[in-house]
Amino acid sequence: MIPPTILALLAVLGCQLAGEALSHAIRLPVPGPVFGMAFMLVGLIWSPRLRDTVRPLVDTILGNLLLLFVPAGVGAMLQLGTLGRDAGPLVLAVVVSTLAAISIGALTFALVARLTGERPDTEAEVQR
Repeated sequence: MIPPTILALLAVLGCQLAGEALSHAIRLPVPGPVFGMAFMLVGLIWSPRLRDTVRPLVDTILGNLLLLFVPAGVGAMLQLGTLGRDAGPLVLAVVVSTLAAISIGALTFALVARLTGERPDTEAEVQR
Protein backbone atom coordinates (compact mmCIF):
# COMPACT_ATOMS: atom_id res chain seq x y z
CA MET A 1 0.00 0.00 0.00
CA ILE A 2 1.40 3.40 -1.03
CA PRO A 3 1.27 6.08 1.70
CA PRO A 4 -1.23 8.91 1.00
CA THR A 5 1.48 11.58 0.94
CA ILE A 6 3.39 9.70 -1.76
CA LEU A 7 0.17 9.30 -3.78
CA ALA A 8 -0.52 13.02 -3.51
CA LEU A 9 3.03 13.89 -4.60
CA LEU A 10 2.74 11.46 -7.50
CA ALA A 11 -0.52 13.10 -8.59
CA VAL A 12 0.93 16.61 -8.47
CA LEU A 13 4.22 15.67 -10.13
CA GLY A 14 2.40 13.49 -12.66
CA CYS A 15 0.30 16.45 -13.75
CA GLN A 16 3.41 18.59 -14.05
CA LEU A 17 5.16 15.88 -16.07
CA ALA A 18 2.16 15.54 -18.38
CA GLY A 19 2.13 19.32 -18.80
CA GLU A 20 5.85 19.37 -19.64
CA ALA A 21 5.39 16.57 -22.15
CA LEU A 22 2.49 18.38 -23.81
CA SER A 23 4.39 21.67 -23.86
CA HIS A 24 7.35 20.03 -25.59
CA ALA A 25 5.14 18.06 -27.97
CA ILE A 26 3.10 20.98 -29.29
CA ARG A 27 5.99 23.49 -29.12
CA LEU A 28 3.90 26.43 -27.95
CA PRO A 29 5.46 29.13 -25.77
CA VAL A 30 3.41 27.96 -22.78
CA PRO A 31 5.29 26.54 -19.80
CA GLY A 32 4.64 22.91 -18.97
CA PRO A 33 3.53 23.67 -15.39
CA VAL A 34 0.69 25.80 -16.79
CA PHE A 35 -0.63 22.79 -18.69
CA GLY A 36 0.01 20.69 -15.58
CA MET A 37 -2.12 23.05 -13.49
CA ALA A 38 -4.88 22.77 -16.08
CA PHE A 39 -4.68 18.98 -15.90
CA MET A 40 -4.81 19.12 -12.10
CA LEU A 41 -7.80 21.49 -12.21
CA VAL A 42 -9.72 19.14 -14.51
CA GLY A 43 -8.80 16.21 -12.28
CA LEU A 44 -9.91 18.04 -9.14
CA ILE A 45 -13.22 18.99 -10.74
CA TRP A 46 -13.95 15.46 -11.94
CA SER A 47 -12.57 13.35 -9.10
CA PRO A 48 -13.55 13.74 -5.45
CA ARG A 49 -11.05 10.99 -4.67
CA LEU A 50 -8.21 13.08 -6.14
CA ARG A 51 -9.39 16.08 -4.09
CA ASP A 52 -9.30 14.01 -0.90
CA THR A 53 -5.87 12.59 -1.80
CA VAL A 54 -4.23 15.90 -2.62
CA ARG A 55 -5.84 18.07 0.11
CA PRO A 56 -3.43 17.22 3.00
CA LEU A 57 -0.39 17.84 0.80
CA VAL A 58 -1.80 21.12 -0.47
CA ASP A 59 -2.64 22.27 3.06
CA THR A 60 0.94 21.55 4.14
CA ILE A 61 2.43 23.35 1.15
CA LEU A 62 0.19 26.38 1.60
CA GLY A 63 0.92 26.43 5.33
CA ASN A 64 4.65 26.69 4.58
CA LEU A 65 4.48 28.81 1.44
CA LEU A 66 6.35 31.67 3.08
CA LEU A 67 9.50 29.53 3.14
CA LEU A 68 9.53 29.56 -0.66
CA PHE A 69 9.93 33.35 -0.65
CA VAL A 70 13.01 33.35 1.62
CA PRO A 71 15.51 32.76 -1.23
CA ALA A 72 13.97 35.60 -3.26
CA GLY A 73 14.16 37.89 -0.23
CA VAL A 74 17.79 36.98 0.36
CA GLY A 75 18.58 37.63 -3.30
CA ALA A 76 16.92 41.04 -3.11
CA MET A 77 18.88 41.88 0.05
CA LEU A 78 22.14 40.94 -1.67
CA GLN A 79 21.29 43.37 -4.48
CA LEU A 80 20.31 46.34 -2.29
CA GLY A 81 23.18 48.43 -3.70
CA THR A 82 21.98 47.87 -7.25
CA LEU A 83 18.37 48.45 -6.26
CA GLY A 84 19.28 51.69 -4.48
CA ARG A 85 21.36 52.94 -7.40
CA ASP A 86 18.57 52.19 -9.88
CA ALA A 87 15.66 53.18 -7.63
CA GLY A 88 14.43 56.01 -9.88
CA PRO A 89 14.01 53.94 -13.05
CA LEU A 90 12.56 51.03 -11.03
CA VAL A 91 9.93 53.21 -9.36
CA LEU A 92 9.11 54.83 -12.69
CA ALA A 93 8.74 51.44 -14.36
CA VAL A 94 6.46 50.16 -11.59
CA VAL A 95 4.26 53.29 -11.64
CA VAL A 96 4.00 53.43 -15.43
CA SER A 97 3.26 49.70 -15.78
CA THR A 98 0.65 49.86 -13.01
CA LEU A 99 -1.10 52.82 -14.63
CA ALA A 100 -0.93 51.11 -18.02
CA ALA A 101 -2.41 47.89 -16.62
CA ILE A 102 -5.26 49.75 -14.91
CA SER A 103 -5.97 51.83 -18.04
CA ILE A 104 -5.92 48.83 -20.37
CA GLY A 105 -8.17 46.90 -17.99
CA ALA A 106 -10.68 49.77 -17.86
CA LEU A 107 -10.62 50.22 -21.64
CA THR A 108 -11.07 46.49 -22.18
CA PHE A 109 -14.01 46.46 -19.77
CA ALA A 110 -15.61 49.40 -21.56
CA LEU A 111 -15.08 47.79 -24.97
CA VAL A 112 -16.55 44.47 -23.86
CA ALA A 113 -19.50 46.27 -22.27
CA ARG A 114 -20.10 48.15 -25.51
CA LEU A 115 -19.80 45.01 -27.64
CA THR A 116 -22.21 43.05 -25.45
CA GLY A 117 -24.68 45.93 -25.22
CA GLU A 118 -24.34 46.21 -21.46
CA ARG A 119 -24.56 49.67 -19.96
CA PRO A 120 -23.09 50.46 -16.59
CA ASP A 121 -25.73 51.30 -14.00
CA THR A 122 -25.94 54.93 -12.99
CA GLU A 123 -27.38 56.25 -9.77
CA ALA A 124 -30.44 57.56 -11.62
CA GLU A 125 -31.19 54.10 -13.02
CA VAL A 126 -30.62 52.42 -9.68
CA GLN A 127 -33.10 54.75 -7.90
CA ARG A 128 -35.91 53.92 -10.36
